[in-house]
Amino acid sequence: MPDLPPPPAPRPGRLRWVWWLVAYLALGLGVVGVVVPGLPTVPFVLLSAYAAARGSQRLHDRLQAHRVFGPMIRDWQRFGAVARRAKWLASGSMAVCAAILFLTAPRWWMAATGTAIMAVVALWLWLRPEPAQS
Repeated sequence: MPDLPPPPAPRPGRLRWVWWLVAYLALGLGVVGVVVPGLPTVPFVLLSAYAAARGSQRLHDRLQAHRVFGPMIRDWQRFGAVARRAKWLASGSMAVCAAILFLTAPRWWMAATGTAIMAVVALWLWLRPEPAQS
């Protein structure tokens, strides 16, 4: 699969601050997701990298250079790839959350709806390619 073109450089303009704000809010939610069960980390970090590429080159460079998040972001930007370990961790987290939903939801259909959404996300995730080094 060929490399994708690099993300666009931040544009000086009136919307740049919106991208900057989205980048930092998404990164903050991703950091919170490290410790809060049910709040995903990876999608928020990827969103942060996407927004930072348009609003804050400094943050974008820091995210790509990060020891943990950098390889994941680069794999996603180049190939739309997700590492197998990340797929297993995400699927396991969703299974635990589904079990908690069925144990705590006031109505069975609420738990079923949440579980169905997670199943669709897990299916989509497993259909993503894996990076070559996995």
